[in-house]
Amino acid sequence: MSVRDATPWCPRCEWNLDAYDPARRRREFGWTWVDRWTYRLAYRVTRRQFARLVGRPLGATGSGAAAALTAVASLLLVGGVLALAVTGVWLVVAFPFPNLAIVPGVAMVGLAVALRPRFGRLDPELEVLSRDRAPELFALIDEVAKAVGAPVPHVVGVDGDINAYAGAVGLRRRRVLGLGLPLWGSLTAGERVALLGHELGHFVNGDPRRGLLTQPAFTMLGSAADLFRPVRTTVGGGLVEMVGDALGRAVQWVLSRVLFVAHLLLISVALRDIQRAEYLADELAARAAGTAAATDVLDALLVGESLALVVRQGARAGDGPDRWRAALERSRAASAARLPLLRQLSVRDDASLFASHPPAGMRRRMLADRPWQEPKVVVSPARLERMDAELHREYERFRRTASWSA
Repeated sequence: MSVRDATPWCPRCEWNLDAYDPARRRREFGWTWVDRWTYRLAYRVTRRQFARLVGRPLGATGSGAAAALTAVASLLLVGGVLALAVTGVWLVVAFPFPNLAIVPGVAMVGLAVALRPRFGRLDPELEVLSRDRAPELFALIDEVAKAVGAPVPHVVGVDGDINAYAGAVGLRRRRVLGLGLPLWGSLTAGERVALLGHELGHFVNGDPRRGLLTQPAFTMLGSAADLFRPVRTTVGGGLVEMVGDALGRAVQWVLSRVLFVAHLLLISVALRDIQRAEYLADELAARAAGTAAATDVLDALLVGESLALVVRQGARAGDGPDRWRAALERSRAASAARLPLLRQLSVRDDASLFASHPPAGMRRRMLADRPWQEPKVVVSPARLERMDAELHREYERFRRTASWSA
């Protein structure tokens, strides 16, 4: 059996589901044999993690060794940058001016500034909302946060992406919730509660990407690898200049690759804990919206192409979110027979050592195999209409943008 021109597999026993399908996969390393080997490894690791978690409490304290390694790596990286900056400042001020020590001192301070940990900033594309502007939406966020035991976000905003996210920015780790209008407007009332439950769950699920102590591990080595990437600086010139430039670029290439490999290794270890956190966020979504709505959201992700097409066509026709939902329901009904196959195919397509999310099919199966939950937060049709009415101006702006980009 097959869908979407994928290599066939057996839906009953999942024989050949682990087949490497190069036509459907983005190249990660560039060498086919390496990509095939890392895919096989990622597939086994993903299945093994699912089997380990499905019958146990997911918890919010992390996976032990992976969380500890990430925290230690972050501390070492920050400590190294601080040592670099302190040494550079000492070289600048410790000797009378002028002195040759100033040159490496300034270079070390500049390098420390370039490698400093970055804690993110608010997306300039995010349109920030206020409680006065969208009281129904904020009231729902408060209810869902209480249901999942999460703090409310400091900033809530909308944008034009088919996505939603929750994160923390700045040194003070201000909590941010971003809702993509195409996705938000296309979901039913229960699915919106599930989406909020999942995103707010990231504030309490132990996700290492959002911690002040662990976040530097995800950015600093990658930034260092980019910084040392070789760039040709000498054009023409004599033999000495050409040899010096070649040697310098060779050293930069080696250093850049070493840092990049270290970055990949650290990320691949930490991502196991990140995927566990995603499973927990799904469970918190089910706690707020019920298992049925939480699994329906995951199925909506599987038909993301249909969702994008429905929203784009509806926006060009001047339709609002109520029409988007109706069209998406028709699309879901038409693809209902294929959904079990799409869930299985997602395990093949989304398995990667560098994936931050488990495959959607496995996330849905995790929820289905756990105790069934009834919704704690229920949104009436009238309340759904009021929420959409609050965002009429934002929906209209998105509709015009979608029409112009046709």
